[in-house]
Amino acid sequence: MTDPSTGSARDPDALIARAGIAGDPNHDQHFLVDDRVLDRLPAYLTAPESVTAAATHHILEIGAGTGVLTDRLLRCADHVTAVERDPKLAEFLREEFEDAIAADRLTLIEGDALEIDIPDSVTASVSNLPYSVSSEIVFRLLPRSVPLVLMLQREFAERMAAEPSTSEYGRLSVTAGHYARVEIVEPVPTTAFSPQPAVESAVVRTTPRVPEYEIPNDEFFLQFVTAVFTQRRKTMRNAIRNTAHISSLDNPAAVVTAADEDLLRKRAGKLSPEKFAALARLAWNHGEPTEW
Repeated sequence: MTDPSTGSARDPDALIARAGIAGDPNHDQHFLVDDRVLDRLPAYLTAPESVTAAATHHILEIGAGTGVLTDRLLRCADHVTAVERDPKLAEFLREEFEDAIAADRLTLIEGDALEIDIPDSVTASVSNLPYSVSSEIVFRLLPRSVPLVLMLQREFAERMAAEPSTSEYGRLSVTAGHYARVEIVEPVPTTAFSPQPAVESAVVRTTPRVPEYEIPNDEFFLQFVTAVFTQRRKTMRNAIRNTAHISSLDNPAAVVTAADEDLLRKRAGKLSPEKFAALARLAWNHGEPTEW
């Protein structure tokens, strides 16, 4: 095969034809075939206005499919690690990109993205994720503190990027925002894929950040947020009391006693991440958490 750093990018339809696989919606296979969208995905990582422009040393791609995005990533990255769970597609990728593999510019991992070992040297991920496991994959990637450019279901993307007091704001917004600045950079119609999915998509870019608030423990904070959002229609006073079995608090009453009355009257969807952090600190100091 030709060197992907020169010449024109591989054609999506030609790759599908060479792979001999049409995609299977029942197995979450929706191949991105819009050249314009494909060309923009790496650019969101290297854009001049992005602080992630230096993150192309080692790019992780999850769900490589027929390699159409892999081809474009090889044009801007020093090294690409591509993950593909479908054995037939993995074998096709080994043949299609044999030159890049031989040159040690591409590592192909055949396996489940939720189970494989992600290399410590990864500096960013640009991926068209399988939507059925996108949440689990996103939260494998976010704690690594590397830039991400991810194709996601649009509803999921909107919840990741949502602001307090909006209908989309929830546990996902707080937990994603804890690790990174999240922005939707492009909506993507169903026509950009083959076969077309039943839902619209969006490209999300995340930029790692250090939160401006202090928390006692990452895992405890995220579990506390998850707990109170299970009762998002309740005031925080009741949510803290009613979800102690989820947040592992032995003494939720002490947390309520220590908390500011104005916070206790609000519902979870109205609280900023900073306010959640303040409550989590109280829960840690007064609630007698049992698992940490």
